[in-house]
Amino acid sequence: MSETNQIIIGICILVVVVMLTRKFHAWKIKRAYFSIVRDIKAKGAFDPKSAIDLPYARNPMFRVGLRDHRPIALEHLVQDNIVGVTEDGKYYLKDKSV
Repeated sequence: MSETNQIIIGICILVVVVMLTRKFHAWKIKRAYFSIVRDIKAKGAFDPKSAIDLPYARNPMFRVGLRDHRPIALEHLVQDNIVGVTEDGKYYLKDKSV
């Protein structure tokens, strides 16, 4: 096999790996969406008065172990107006249809 063919095959494999990695992280963030909404519903936080503090709302200074996708998912939920934030930094569910 020529060197050119090896380079082309290597680049194709690299592109596939990058695409699969992006799909995997998107899947993990989607699972985190459901986990966050389930936690908020279970604690009954449906308005600013009943808002709750979520322990995973902030990224920890030192990460040990696997990556936690919940802080990223929580940011997306707040941006999409599904989850609301109080001035105290507590969270509640704005969109009850979720």
